[in-house]
Amino acid sequence: MTRVPRHIAIIMDGNGRWAKARGRERTYGHQEGVERVKEIMTAAVNLGVEYLTLYTFSTENWNRPADEVAALMALLMKHLEEELFVKNNARFRVIGDKSRLPQGVQDVCNYMEERTKNHTKTCMVLALSYSSKWEITNAVQKIAQEVKEGTLAVDAINEETISQHLATNFMPDPELMIRTGGEERLSNYLLWQCAYSEFYFTNVYWPDFKEEEFHKAIVDYQSRQRRFGKTGEQVTENK
Repeated sequence: MTRVPRHIAIIMDGNGRWAKARGRERTYGHQEGVERVKEIMTAAVNLGVEYLTLYTFSTENWNRPADEVAALMALLMKHLEEELFVKNNARFRVIGDKSRLPQGVQDVCNYMEERTKNHTKTCMVLALSYSSKWEITNAVQKIAQEVKEGTLAVDAINEETISQHLATNFMPDPELMIRTGGEERLSNYLLWQCAYSEFYFTNVYWPDFKEEEFHKAIVDYQSRQRRFGKTGEQVTENK
């Protein structure tokens, strides 16, 4: 319990393939995936994880069939349960291009962010209509505007400047990145923030990624030595 990551990011992959393997529509997999979100959020609260960021809907996902996109938006509307966050004293945040979301989804997200802002346990962050390329482009535009206005000098721009202009500026970078479903890539997710994250890839589809699987990922993380460019000997000496 002394080495539980402060911030865990998850790519929740495999809902569609899980449903297809059972002869069901992809939306059935998404419905089951929602239940895992609730379970993993509660597990994160119980472990003392400070931030849990879930890749829920990417900017590229807008290219999926319209009926699947509509079903995903409807699930968001239905399952953002205020009671779950109140019971767990958890906070809710969204990162991404919210302007592209249906107005009803925007309204629910805004309400949940305001309703839970004073809660003190795990902050569950949904990456909605999000991609790293969108986020970094947006940050560059903001920085360029500040330079143009004379409020920021070019030679004052550093890594911290960029981090502060990203959508994730309110939380630390993830120590652990989990991807379910068997694929081993980041898919345009938190590319800047995951420069030194530990990666955990599993063949388990998201609907089957229950609390025990979550614990396995954290135990695997705890077995690793995080060196940040140093040698193992240097890290050991500095402990």
